Amino acid sequence: MYPVVPHGGWHWHGMGGRFFEGWYYRVTLPQIGQSFAFMYSLEDPAGSTYQGGAIQVLGPDDSYQWRSLPNLDLFWASYSRLALAHWRHGQAPAGYLDEDSFFKRVSEGYQASDRLNQGAFLDVTTGQWTRWHYQIQPVYTWGKPLGGWLSFLSIADPGWQVLLAYGQATGWIEWQGRVYNFQAAPAYIEKNWGGSFPRDWFWLQCNSFIDTQDLAVTAGGGERDLLWWQERLGMVGIHYQGKFYEFAPWQSQIRWQIKPWGEWHMQATRSDYQVTLRGWSDRPGSPLRTPTKNGLVWSCRETLLGNLTLRLSRGDRLIIEAHSHLAGLEVGGITSILQKS
Repeated sequence: MYPVVPHGGWHWHGMGGRFFEGWYYRVTLPQIGQSFAFMYSLEDPAGSTYQGGAIQVLGPDDSYQWRSLPNLDLFWASYSRLALAHWRHGQAPAGYLDEDSFFKRVSEGYQASDRLNQGAFLDVTTGQWTRWHYQIQPVYTWGKPLGGWLSFLSIADPGWQVLLAYGQATGWIEWQGRVYNFQAAPAYIEKNWGGSFPRDWFWLQCNSFIDTQDLAVTAGGGERDLLWWQERLGMVGIHYQGKFYEFAPWQSQIRWQIKPWGEWHMQATRSDYQVTLRGWSDRPGSPLRTPTKNGLVWSCRETLLGNLTLRLSRGDRLIIEAHSHLAGLEVGGITSILQKS
């Protein structure tokens, strides 16, 4: 049995005002040097100008497709665990469908959990269908909410939780007329929720490294709203050979230097442990839509083909040095602030 990760369930409990929840699933295909990221979001269930949902997918060579899901009556999620579904047409989901009957009953939409991700939609701008169906076997989940105890009290905006640092995905993805089949591919899941995305943020994620197995890293930081002031936070989490190395604001010193695009540098120390991350990209990346106080708008840029070097040591002893060209790298919000540390 794998531990239940905090915040896996749906957070909205009928409150009014601005609210969003978003989910991010990633699969990396090292054999062909590409990745897919599926982003699901839902905004303002209580009703507002921005009410609605969406699917966004980032595919090979950072190509992008998306589809709106405007009817919130066709959304369902569990409050106790990671399980959600949203259709574009048909009857409202009363829960999870049998995965074998999903494509017979749902023309456009998705359902996802910690063990399954499947869906389909038509990109009306290109006229192309995107379909996917893969099962997930967890390897490394995550035992702590990011942002500390503040994540439990709903006074910090937004909340952020890594749900699966590393898993193995088996299934298929149909993208732009091609079907990608894969087995035991590196998988990742995270989510966020609140009133809007931070004022600014950056993010690094990778669980597929060159000549290094059993390694996953997630790191990020930025400036978020906290009651009537703003708070700057950063963190690094590393799973390696059955151990978890956490560098969080309450027990570590964390510094970063992030350019508006192209370079990511982080350094963190805790006790006698040190970690250095360097990410870089010569690619333009792809713009993405994120929930803001003005609805779902272009406010983010991401690549799934980033370069990343990780170095973790304890005192003078090197624990791991690893490299990847399949890292997820992202910046968003007010990028001029990102240059500060």
